[in-house]
Amino acid sequence: MIAQLVLAYPDHLRRLGTALVVLVLTSVFYWMGLHGAWLVNLAPGLQYSIEASPALWSVIASFVVAALLAANGIAINRLSRFHQIITVWVELLALLMWFFYSFDLSFSFIARKIGFLVSQGVLTTLYISAIAIVIATALALIGAIAKLSKSGIAFGLVTFYTSLFRGLPLLMQLYLIYLGLPQLGFVIGPIPAGIAALALCYGAYMTEVFRAGIESIPLGQHEAATALGLRPAQTMLLVILPQAMRVIIPPTGNQFIAMLKDSSLVSVVGVWELMYLARTQGQTEFRHIEMLITASMIYWLLSIGLEYAQSRIERHFGKSLKR
Repeated sequence: MIAQLVLAYPDHLRRLGTALVVLVLTSVFYWMGLHGAWLVNLAPGLQYSIEASPALWSVIASFVVAALLAANGIAINRLSRFHQIITVWVELLALLMWFFYSFDLSFSFIARKIGFLVSQGVLTTLYISAIAIVIATALALIGAIAKLSKSGIAFGLVTFYTSLFRGLPLLMQLYLIYLGLPQLGFVIGPIPAGIAALALCYGAYMTEVFRAGIESIPLGQHEAATALGLRPAQTMLLVILPQAMRVIIPPTGNQFIAMLKDSSLVSVVGVWELMYLARTQGQTEFRHIEMLITASMIYWLLSIGLEYAQSRIERHFGKSLKR
């Protein structure tokens, strides 16, 4: 019945859907407390009416914003898919910049400090993250193979490791490594402690990702490799892993991006990474928001770089699926 209505009255249902979207958005904006005072910028003569009936004008303002968003969506939908993506990115970026501009930022202060943030903070952040990513990947691969092995000892060690490091907060792991190991006679610096905490934590999460990717390969692939005379190690490296990478890469890329951002936690042990420098430089002239926003944008740019690398790797390992 519903399918018949959709086929018979597509335009009417599309308009009804648009009206429902506007109604829902209006309710959401009103619930969020959108005030009608901003309408004074469009029509100064409404100021006294808004002050007299704030609730009514809050509903009107919410409806106006919802209607504008719906009209914008309808207009964008008329473009090609590529231009839709570009338009959405440009509009959202403009809104984000307008949001930051509303803070009355001191751009001269940002210009004076951004060079130091990049030359010191970004390089330290990338150094810590890169080494931690390599170690975490190695731990994940070893852990996944051990978890799939028939050895009870290997399975017990890996399951204890993944349970412990996925169960403890990353900040707690950092403190245990940096402050706990010296109690046993192993004095470790803040940067090695940060690298170890990130690698061990994300290695535990990625172990499950690698295990799932390896198990996604049909058993017939193992049997075919054995029939060709390949040893287990050769089968894993030459046959199983190249196929499993299509499953492994997307969640692993997400873990890498999360690790990049979580590297800011090493600032609690005095490492001069990006977030630490953003906080300390902002304190010099009480310009905290400028430095925090700048650091946020740098983290975002670094994440975009990782997203691009992830997409290229996915495209490489997905070639076998193309006809």
